[in-house]
Amino acid sequence: MAMIVRFFLLVILFVSSVHLAQAQSRRTISNLEDQPGYVPSAAEERLDMAFQRQPVYFRTTEPPGTIIVHTSERYLYLIQGDNRALRYGIGVGRDGFQWTGINKITRKQEWPDWTPPPEMIERQPYLPRFMAGGPGNPMGARALYIGSTVYRIHGTNQPQTIGSAVSSGCFRLVNNDIIDLFGRVPVGTKVVVRHAPTL
Repeated sequence: MAMIVRFFLLVILFVSSVHLAQAQSRRTISNLEDQPGYVPSAAEERLDMAFQRQPVYFRTTEPPGTIIVHTSERYLYLIQGDNRALRYGIGVGRDGFQWTGINKITRKQEWPDWTPPPEMIERQPYLPRFMAGGPGNPMGARALYIGSTVYRIHGTNQPQTIGSAVSSGCFRLVNNDIIDLFGRVPVGTKVVVRHAPTL
């Protein structure tokens, strides 16, 4: 009987720690400012296991090649077929900047330039009005442009924001992941953005 009680206590502790880790991974970093010009080290680019790129089981009726973003989970899925997907950890829009919908990739760019929109300049007046593409650029190594919107799936020079709600509506990946995704998806790729339910 004592072994059964100990077993259930261990299960409860394990489940509690998983829920705590999930809650921490869905954090919002509201006081983190953009850092144009900052180049992260290789150590900073290494993500926690939960957000590392990995193949996963994923049920969907969407065809292979579709990108599905679950903002509440902080994951982007590239559908592979046969109930499989390649999952990437992402940073998402903070409260008031999250959105849902269906669109497509209309343009791809290596080492994109960055022109902060006027609303961002108003919130953070210290930002440059333009920054050429390169390692310290907040857009990172690659960008996938979504429809005719201002939103993009792009790299970042702030890998610590992966798993957080901090952007102005774009989805950010560490540079190794955006380079990988960039090579896998063509212009015209369908993008589905949704808020996954949380328990």
